[in-house]
Amino acid sequence: MSENTTVPLKANETIGHENKRSVKTVLLDLIYLLKGLVLVANVFPVLAGFWLALAFTGTTLSEQWGLFLYTMIGSTLVIAGALALNNWYEVDLDQAMERTQKRPTVTGSFSLNAVLALGISFTAVGFMLLLQTTTEAVIYGFIGWFTYVVLYTFWSKRKYTLNTMIGAISGAVTPLIGWTAIAPGFHIVPITVALIVLIWQMPHTFSIAMRRYDDYKRAGVAMLPVLYGFEVTKRQILVYVTCLLPLPFFLWSLGTTFVVIATLLNVAWIAIAIKGLYTKNDVKWANLIFIYSVNYLMILFSLMIIVTW
Repeated sequence: MSENTTVPLKANETIGHENKRSVKTVLLDLIYLLKGLVLVANVFPVLAGFWLALAFTGTTLSEQWGLFLYTMIGSTLVIAGALALNNWYEVDLDQAMERTQKRPTVTGSFSLNAVLALGISFTAVGFMLLLQTTTEAVIYGFIGWFTYVVLYTFWSKRKYTLNTMIGAISGAVTPLIGWTAIAPGFHIVPITVALIVLIWQMPHTFSIAMRRYDDYKRAGVAMLPVLYGFEVTKRQILVYVTCLLPLPFFLWSLGTTFVVIATLLNVAWIAIAIKGLYTKNDVKWANLIFIYSVNYLMILFSLMIIVTW
């Protein structure tokens, strides 16, 4: 057989391989577009809020399965829509930042018009599903979406360090969506959980801004470390982490085990935050704060579900 002789491929072999690559690429692009881990971190509190409401109303998941699907899929799509619109609007910032170079708005995998259409479509379908739950759940969903898309993305992120608190408000309503889908009205448990999420986001986001200081400075984003420096940011992190300390005591209804573990988590975080005031390696410390914050939230919400199982 000469070197130029070719062996025929089996039918559809090449086409099938290309299709698989194409599907994988599109899925990866969607994950980057919708900020996969950010999406999960926002949907998990919805799940926790829904689960807690089941426990406190004496109902079971099997009894509310349809409502559960409407709530979870609807809120996921609303959050995904907000994240897509954020990427659509911030393409110039993402192009300037190293950490966002794989987003399809930067690589050109998705056109901006396609991203805009996805953002609007996800949002619309998500709210149509949430409308099958309760008015309160829809209202909280809209508050979260409006705060993130309009007040955070369109208005404050490029101009004011207040953007971090505004973004935190949008995340704080997520457990309220889950709770009110089952039990409309006010209750100390979902309010406390919302406060935990609100306060948690401040040190979490500040640590990201410290880790990615050069990125944010290059892009001109008004983050606290960029405008006021690391020392101010470290003190702010300590203040917010300390504010978490009393909150588990408003959740005695979840049991002593929960309160004790949550308090220990808070004390450990405060210790790490205090250490930051004296550290010489700010970026290494910020990495520690970031990793701890992610694990803190996952452990806390998992624990809420476990103790009410």
